[in-house]
This record gives sequence, structure tokens and C-alpha cells, in this order.
Amino acid sequence: MTIAIIASLGTAGTEALLAYLVKPLLDGIFIDKNMSLLKLMPALIIGVYFVKGVFRFLQVYIMRYIGQKVVEMLRNDLFEKIINLPLNFFNTTSTGVLMSRITNDVNLVQQSMQTIISILRETLTVIGLAAVILYMDWKLALITILCYPFLVHPLITISRRLRRLSRKDQEMMGGLSSILQEAFSGIRIVKAFTSEKKEIDKFAETNAMAVKYVIKSIKTAELSSPLMEFISSLGFAAIIYFGGVQVINGTSTPGTFFSFLAAALLVYRPIKSIGNSNNTIQQAIAASERIFGILDVENSIVANNGNIICDAKNKDIKFHNVCFKYEGTEKLVLNEINLNIKAGQQVAFVGSSGAGKTTIANLMPRFFDITSGSIMIDGTDIREFDLKSLRTEISIVSQEPFLFNDTIANNIAYGKNIDVPKEDMIEASKAAFADDFINEMPQGYDTEIGERGIILSGGQKQRLTIARALLKNSPILILDEATSSLDTESERIVQKALDNLMKGRTSLIIAHRLSTILDADMIVVLNENKIEATGKHEELLKTSKTYSRLYKMQFNME
Repeated sequence: MTIAIIASLGTAGTEALLAYLVKPLLDGIFIDKNMSLLKLMPALIIGVYFVKGVFRFLQVYIMRYIGQKVVEMLRNDLFEKIINLPLNFFNTTSTGVLMSRITNDVNLVQQSMQTIISILRETLTVIGLAAVILYMDWKLALITILCYPFLVHPLITISRRLRRLSRKDQEMMGGLSSILQEAFSGIRIVKAFTSEKKEIDKFAETNAMAVKYVIKSIKTAELSSPLMEFISSLGFAAIIYFGGVQVINGTSTPGTFFSFLAAALLVYRPIKSIGNSNNTIQQAIAASERIFGILDVENSIVANNGNIICDAKNKDIKFHNVCFKYEGTEKLVLNEINLNIKAGQQVAFVGSSGAGKTTIANLMPRFFDITSGSIMIDGTDIREFDLKSLRTEISIVSQEPFLFNDTIANNIAYGKNIDVPKEDMIEASKAAFADDFINEMPQGYDTEIGERGIILSGGQKQRLTIARALLKNSPILILDEATSSLDTESERIVQKALDNLMKGRTSLIIAHRLSTILDADMIVVLNENKIEATGKHEELLKTSKTYSRLYKMQFNME
């Protein structure tokens, strides 16, 4: 940046020098017929332009380099910030908007970097040329300077409007990204419900709004140029008249006047350039506000990170008076949950939809923090553990298996920070009943499975996520309705894989199908956000109305 500023000073200095050279060019060569000066002047002009070119190249190249590095750092910082934010943030912010922040908004900031240094260069050029003007004729210079206040006020007004319009435009671009992300992610649903026209109309409406704000920005930005030209023309007219009078009266030479006029004309170009840069700067300011709006979001979970390394192997888990409500709401999702889970137990959570089963699964790895009470592992509150070490001790297999657009091997090894031996991967795959179908793939474990594992069936996807959990080998396991979306045959195979996975682990099972948890060590029945009853299957059929009703509904019993 220092080199770029020095180069800008050099560019501005050579610009002022060129304006000054008009005086000796006219007076010395064309009026005084000075041959020595004539021989010197071409070399001097060539030299000045050469130096100006070197300075200009350095300034532009270095600033573009800086701009790209700023973009790289901003994107990295943004992604790091976003990826570490708690789940509650993602529940309230669309993916498309976040993508727009990292791509569109950061690009606008990057574009402004070149503009900022251009403004610096042009400002220095204006200062240099102003010095030439004052040196040549301070009276005419005052006439020129008097025009500037009339340029500043409309520029400030236009700037405010441009920033407001830019902010709206960027919001619309975020909306466009959100619509695109939803439409492409849910393309099967769109086509299944023949809703292409609905999505097209939604996109077209938001796109039209975005274009509307862009057009308003263009109209506002382009208004500044003719306005500045007109105000400047008043100053030029006055300079030509009063300067001409001085030359005719003999109080000034043609060389001095034309050198002054050249400097005055040259000073107009950087001023106009500064005015034209205003649109880019206002867009960048609006984009920066949105970017730093994300960077400044407080991450309460990371802020409350403990420093104890978690070791949950063969350790009991205790829920003590746990209450939870989502941020910004008053209704408790969980109310006074008290539960003791012995190491190695298989504990199933059942209840009607909305009873709080999945919320319990989300609280254990601190995807959300409890509102009051405590969750303890071996007597230590989980908030006192280092967050990364806590989550390392927990494996999750969810209802909707998520796989990355990568190879089978990399998906199984996801979450391991070291190179995984092929033997360990194969062993985990065999335990998950996945090795056979993997070996039938074109490249085996090196097969690319596409976005979200598009080339695999639902059961195959779930077995890969089970293999991933087996390879992670965490002592605590959370199964969030892991078989509820599978057909009977796939469920049978996946259930076998889950049985292998649960061996020797403390398992928290969020159950949709009661048939999968009949042999659980303990079943926890949730009703209206509280624990209604705990026990084994046969016991709960007699003691829990909710459990009995759910069981009868699923097994068609009177």
C-alpha cells in the first residue's frame, strides 16, 4: 500500500508537471523562438510520460493485487465466521443470502479497492494541479476554487441516495440467490408438483425488483456527471473571459494563460473521475455494512467455550432440570428434563411430533445451549468442555443422510483429521453392511457419488453415514430417526448396521418407529415438553397412556 501511495504521488506529480510545461512550450519556443529549449522539450516530454507510465503501472498493479488479497481474506474470514455460528443462525438466515454475502458483496468491496486508490491518485493530482494554478495566477485560481462548493453539496446528496439504493439492490441479489438455491435443491419437488411456472414467476418478480434498483442507481449516478460538467463550465467561462482580458491588457503572457487553462482543464478530469467513482464507493459501503453485519454476529456458544478436554468413554450422562426455548420465543420446548443415563445404555426417546425429541439430540453436542439447568458427563457440565473435544466424543446418524459431492472413501473418512488406513475404512464399511455395494461401484471406494449422493439409494446412503460414525468411533451415539424414511427391506439391513454401531456405546435414539426400540435399555416418553414416564417396553404399555396410544396406533391394535 505504501508503494502504491508513492506511485500515486508520482503519477499526480507528473500530471502537474505536464500542465506546467505548457508555459515554457508556448513562451519559450513559439514566442521567444528558443532553439535550445525546442531541442530539450521533446526529450523532457517523453521522459515525463515514461516516468508517469511506470508510476501508473505500479499503482494499478499493486492495488489490484491488494484488492484480490483483501477479497481472499474477507471470504476466508466470512466463511470461517459463518461455519462456526450456531444452528439458530442458520434457522433464521437463508443459504442464498449467505452465499450472496461471500460472493456478490465481497466482489463489490474488491472493485472498490481499485476505485479508492484511483480517488487517492486523482485527489493528489487535483492538489498538484491546484498548486500549478495558484503559482500561475492566484486571482484566476480563486475563480476556479469558488466553483468547488457548488459541486460538493449535490455530490453528498447523490452519495446518500446511491448508498440507500445499493443496499436495496444487494438485498434483492441475496433474495435471488436464495430463490436459486431453493429451486435447484428442491428440483424434484418442483417437477413433481409441476411448479416450474411458479418458480419462474417468483424469480422474475425478484429479478425485476433488483433491476429496478439498479436502474434507479444508474439514473442517480449518471445525473452527477452532467451536473458537474455544467457547474464546471461556469468556472471555465469565467477563466477564459478574465484570463483573456489579462493577455489583451498585457498583464499576462499567452504561455501563462494557456498553462493555467491546461491545468484547469486537467483538474476537471480527476474531479469528474472522483464523482463517477461515487457509485462504486457507495455500493462498497453498503456491501461492507452487510459483510460486517455477519462478522459482528455474536457466537454465544463459541464465546462460552470451556477448556476441559472431554473424555466420555464409559461415563454417565445426566440431565438436571433442563429447560430450553428457542431464541426470540417465550414457549419452552423442553421443561424440567431430569434423566440419568448409564454408560453403554441404549436410551430411546418417543413422543408425538413436537414433543422435544430432536431438541434433546441437538442439545447434547451443543448445537443449541440450554436455557437453564445442566447436562453433565461424569459430573462435568458440557459447557465446561472444549467444544471441539465434546463434539469429537459424539457421533450422529440423522434421518436424512447427508453426503458430500466427493468419493465414497472421503465421505466415510469425513471428520477424521488424519489419513485413514484403507483397512479401517473397509472394516467400518463391512460392519455397516456397505462393503458389498461399494465394491460393485465403478471405481469402488474411489467412486464419485455426486451431490448429496445422488447415485445411491436411501438405504445405501444411510449405511455410508453409519460407516462414517463407526470409523469416528465416538463413545456417545445419537440416532435421530435413522430408519424412518427407509423402506422395509432397507430398514432391515440398516437396523443390523445400527446394532453393530451401538455396541459398547451410550446411544440416544430418537425413535419414530417403535418397532426399532422395543429392546432399548430405557425408553423415555415425552409429552407436552416434559418427561411423562421412563422404563422398558412392557412396563410402559401399562404405565404410560402416551406410549400405549403410540404403540397401538403403529401396530393397529385395539
